[in-house]
Amino acid sequence: MTVEYYNDGNDKRDQWTYPLKETRFHQFLIGSLQIAFRNIMEMEILGHENIPKNGAAIIAANHVTNLDVFPMQLSIRRPIFYMGKAELFKNPLLHKIFRQLGAFPVYRGERDNWAIMHSKRILKAGNILGIFPEGTRSKGRGLKVAKTGAARLAIDLNYPIIPMSIDGSYKFFKRFPRKSIVKVVIGTPIVPKYGELPIGLTDRLMFEIAKNLPDELRGVYKGI
Repeated sequence: MTVEYYNDGNDKRDQWTYPLKETRFHQFLIGSLQIAFRNIMEMEILGHENIPKNGAAIIAANHVTNLDVFPMQLSIRRPIFYMGKAELFKNPLLHKIFRQLGAFPVYRGERDNWAIMHSKRILKAGNILGIFPEGTRSKGRGLKVAKTGAARLAIDLNYPIIPMSIDGSYKFFKRFPRKSIVKVVIGTPIVPKYGELPIGLTDRLMFEIAKNLPDELRGVYKGI
């Protein structure tokens, strides 16, 4: 299996290689996690037909806990390439593992041009890019005001955003030995309108995510 990489040498992250196709390690790990997670969670997935069988798309989900990445990936059959906070990549071993899983670091609180360009490379290669628009975990206190990064990418490249609502991941291990019930709702793809601004598209996206969450998780997007 050939794995494509991109490296242009203009950023310190370019000393490493980031796959633009699914690696064998990713296939192995996801298969193992599917078995392991059967012991701690029972997933209810709605809207799987909204995931395209091929071609680029952005999946945007609410972010309650760091464990959200697991139901996000396990709910669909295609590999997701993740944008993750740079702090998670400080450990060299974890950095290597994350790279093989399709994840890449982004520096929060600033305009990270490298992360933006790498996101575009992922999408132009026909992959699915996973983003948490809130930028940080809500820890069960409801949706926070979202950043416009996902919307900007969708508008720039004219790719759809697929809203994903995840409920129950924050209960992992709290019910042990009983399984946690995790509900994932995959919404209808949202296509940017002609002339639409990023803030408008972001609001449309977040209200779609909110409507498929319980009332206590809707946060600032509760007014629907």
